[in-house]
This record gives sequence, C-alpha cells and structure tokens, in this order.
Amino acid sequence: MSTKMAETDWDNALVVFRASLPRRGAKGRDDRLFLEALHYFAVHNITWRALPERFGKWNSVWKRFDRLSKAGVFEGFFDSLAGLSSSAHLVQMFDSTVVRAHVSAA
Repeated sequence: MSTKMAETDWDNALVVFRASLPRRGAKGRDDRLFLEALHYFAVHNITWRALPERFGKWNSVWKRFDRLSKAGVFEGFFDSLAGLSSSAHLVQMFDSTVVRAHVSAA
C-alpha cells in the first residue's frame, strides 16, 4: 500500500484545510508541514514523542492538533474532502476500538 500523496493531492488538501481553519487566533506557520506530521503520525502508528525532528517539536504539533480538534476543524476538513470525491459515499470505516469483547472471549 502506498502512503505517499501526490503534489496535486497536497495542494487540494491544503486549500480545503485552510478553508476549514477558524478565522480567529494565530495562524499556523507551515500548514503543509503540520499536515505531513499528522499523515506520518497516522501512517506509522507512532506516539507523538516519536515524531521525527523535521516536523518541529512534537509538543507543538500535538498542541496545534489538540486545539484544532477541539474547535471542530477536522470534521469540517474531512467533510469538505469527502465532498470533493465521487466515491466517498462508497467508503466505510469500522473502528475496532469501540468493539468490546466479552470476558469469556479471551
């Protein structure tokens, strides 16, 4: 499975991300680097502290992610990205973290 994004994908994601950001507050310094850090974090399934130094201080990335998450930015971001896709309605996700097994299942 390829985890790389094409430049056109990054360009589209940046336009949608910037449109999803709140109008108030300080703007991030480098939106693409921030999104690349989130992409790396998700693809490699690592802890925040394990982010490579090229993304900046891990705590700064986490703080920005936390602040934007609480502001609902990512819901709007993903809804907007899904609206650009002709096949988004076909994709479904099953998150196993909400499934609980009975104690006897072990």
